[in-house]
Amino acid sequence: MKMTLTEMKKQVLSLIEEINNDSDLLTDDPDISNKINYVINQIQNELSRIKKIPARETIIVKKDQMEDLNDLVDNFYQLNIIKGVKHNLYQNTVEFQENGSAEVFYFKYPKQIVENTDGNYKFELSIDALQIMPYGVAGDLLKSDISANYGQVYSNRYSELKQQLDPRYHTGSIYVDDGGIDEFL
Repeated sequence: MKMTLTEMKKQVLSLIEEINNDSDLLTDDPDISNKINYVINQIQNELSRIKKIPARETIIVKKDQMEDLNDLVDNFYQLNIIKGVKHNLYQNTVEFQENGSAEVFYFKYPKQIVENTDGNYKFELSIDALQIMPYGVAGDLLKSDISANYGQVYSNRYSELKQQLDPRYHTGSIYVDDGGIDEFL
């Protein structure tokens, strides 16, 4: 089950003791309500560069077609591999050397959260990244509050937890015997 934007806001506002469940904005603090979506977006983008979000698109291409990967696929962050057609890569530009269907495997940024993003927005981040996200959001929301040092406390905790995130994906394993590949685990 994926977490929604409303659920994330409730976690953050509960953490910083600014939640009001009777308010449509979930808080009575106008400064926090005005910037919470932007801060959540910033932190989710940061976490998506650590815990990458895999994506795949199949695209019909033509020989000698040159494309910037940022324009070719949605929310492009980093290329993994292109299969199906011969191609050359020049940083983020790909030149296809034949007509056909290209399967582009890449890592993407999540769909962006803006001021009026619906509360039912579902995060694409992994559970472990979502569990530390409230600390990063809380730290950024409170960093300009000089009356208390809570922003720094939450930022420090976020930094500690971020270091513990494992960026690897389980890729399975292959057992090779005298008879060839036996099975995928």
